[in-house]
Amino acid sequence: MAQTLQELRERHAALAKQTRELVENNNGSWQPEHQEKYDQQLAELDDLKNQADRICALHDRIAEEAMADRAVEAVQRSSHGRNGSNAQLDLFAKWVRGGDRAMTAEDWTTIRNTMSTTTPGEGGHTVPTEVVASIIEVLKAYGGVREVASVISTAAGNQMNFPTSDGTSETGELIAENTTATAQDPTFGVVTLNTYKFSSKIVAAPFELLQDSAVDIQAFISRRLGERLARVLNTYFTTGTGTNQPKGVVTAAASGKVGTTGQTTTVIFDDLVDLIHSVDPAYRAASGVRFMMNDSVLKSIRKMKDTQGRPVFLPGYDGLGGAMADTLLGYQITINQDMAAMAANAKSILFGDFSRYTIRDVMGMTLFRFEDSAYIKLGQIGFLAWMRSGGTLTDGGAPLKFYQNSAT
Repeated sequence: MAQTLQELRERHAALAKQTRELVENNNGSWQPEHQEKYDQQLAELDDLKNQADRICALHDRIAEEAMADRAVEAVQRSSHGRNGSNAQLDLFAKWVRGGDRAMTAEDWTTIRNTMSTTTPGEGGHTVPTEVVASIIEVLKAYGGVREVASVISTAAGNQMNFPTSDGTSETGELIAENTTATAQDPTFGVVTLNTYKFSSKIVAAPFELLQDSAVDIQAFISRRLGERLARVLNTYFTTGTGTNQPKGVVTAAASGKVGTTGQTTTVIFDDLVDLIHSVDPAYRAASGVRFMMNDSVLKSIRKMKDTQGRPVFLPGYDGLGGAMADTLLGYQITINQDMAAMAANAKSILFGDFSRYTIRDVMGMTLFRFEDSAYIKLGQIGFLAWMRSGGTLTDGGAPLKFYQNSAT
């Protein structure tokens, strides 16, 4: 009998909880029959997830073909929360659908006073703050780093300096009576958090979508722009060099553990333990501490056992009793597809306090609308968004460490 999406999710949650309890309740006596049951349940969890993913993919495909996808939850929430008319959002939607010619003189006066940073003839207008907020929600959903980093917003994109100081190695002293105390001045540094310009690339929308009043055009534009910006931003927030671009978490992290010769595509239990303990306990106590890795790396780790033969990976669940995330040796896991897969010299696993990495968004986002012949002859209107953002580690210590596969 076919199961509904909700039934699949409920079964997944219940089975995941049973699997965690299987491991937790047999810590001191893990037997072959326990391992066999664990493997069976993990395989069933994968099957349930694949079934749910197929149903979701089908729903997405139908929505795309109908051109009526309502996009992200954030846009829906902002729409539902509006009582009556919001002049900025209504004018924004009107301009998106009809362009400059659809706007009255009164509309242009409102736009110049509240929305626009350029003249109407240039075609570019500042996106209303409510729409920007919904796009930021999409960025978070598609960006592994943004999910766990500290995020701030500024009205302007001028240079911002963060003072830093690493006190993890500083200590006091025990001295005898009438003895002068020793001086130890803390060392301070400065980290500059610049912002950089990012483009969504041009999004082409068909006439039919713009003309259909039943379609939430703000949701469509927000989703399309957000997805594209999210992917490019996450790439730079992960591996950016810090020179004329954001400094990514991998670039900012320090070495925690390098695999021994032969571990070009593998990691062992001892490596993970060493990686965890390479991070100072002061950082490990923070709520933002976790692992970050590519999904292919997690696939390998899910098969890993500790020194007593027990699985080190415990599946998460979301049931009536509350949600629990996937964990690895007691720490949560963030999947980031911009992290490297395991290969020679690859920095394939990160561990530490990701809240020490700061992302800065400039809230002013500009949208351009194109009606030139390249789009008109295809029955489309083009849209292009520009935004400014940056990211870097704003801590003077070493809150993030990486595991690096062996070179040979």
